[in-house]
Amino acid sequence: MAWSIAEVAKEAGVTSRTLRHYDAIGLLPPAWTADNGRRFYEQEHLLRLQRILLLRDLGLGLDAVAEVLDRQGRDSTVDVLERHRDWLVRERGRLDRLIRTVESTIGNVQEGREMSPRKVFEGFETNPYEAEARERWGDAAIDAADERMQGWSADDAEKARTGYDRVHRSLAPLKAAGVPVTDERVQETVRFHYEVTCLFWTPNRAAYRGLAQLYVDDERFRANIGGGDDTLVEYLRDAMFEYADRRLGE
Repeated sequence: MAWSIAEVAKEAGVTSRTLRHYDAIGLLPPAWTADNGRRFYEQEHLLRLQRILLLRDLGLGLDAVAEVLDRQGRDSTVDVLERHRDWLVRERGRLDRLIRTVESTIGNVQEGREMSPRKVFEGFETNPYEAEARERWGDAAIDAADERMQGWSADDAEKARTGYDRVHRSLAPLKAAGVPVTDERVQETVRFHYEVTCLFWTPNRAAYRGLAQLYVDDERFRANIGGGDDTLVEYLRDAMFEYADRRLGE
């Protein structure tokens, strides 16, 4: 069976324009196109669209969605859907906990009872990017990072909390002064950035370069790092490239 682009768009809750864009960027080509230009989709395309929409719901950009789908292409459809199901079950559990927290708060406020901070914030997501990270890099990598965090000292925790912002503040005047990324002042700042990163995971040369490029490509990181100054983000990327090539192994 095949369904027209209008039928798929209606049932999926997206626009035909969105599906045409997905086709244009190679994310979701149709099964075939009629002589009049009308696109048609078959079962496998519906399943791929479901996966795209699930990943988009996690907050992934289209480039990241394509990356995940390419990696998942080596797995069976059932394996991929089982992972998505597991994420949805975890998300349902998180939402159920939030509902219970809000309901408890309503009751306590109505009756004038105080609540401890633990009760007030029970069920709130501690890391809004965790679900996306698990999709992109797998459960093992994220679980390993969580295990590292459990062993942090107070100094480690403070370094993780403030370290990246310290790097961004240190690099801004160096960039403004035209200091090249090869300068030791810049590289010493990036060394500190690498140390902060290693509190969570230990990237090799390729991984650290990949992280640097992600900062530029992902608008959320770009906005957080540069605060509207994209040239600062690019400066950090280039400095990280230099550090990786000079200091890190394969």
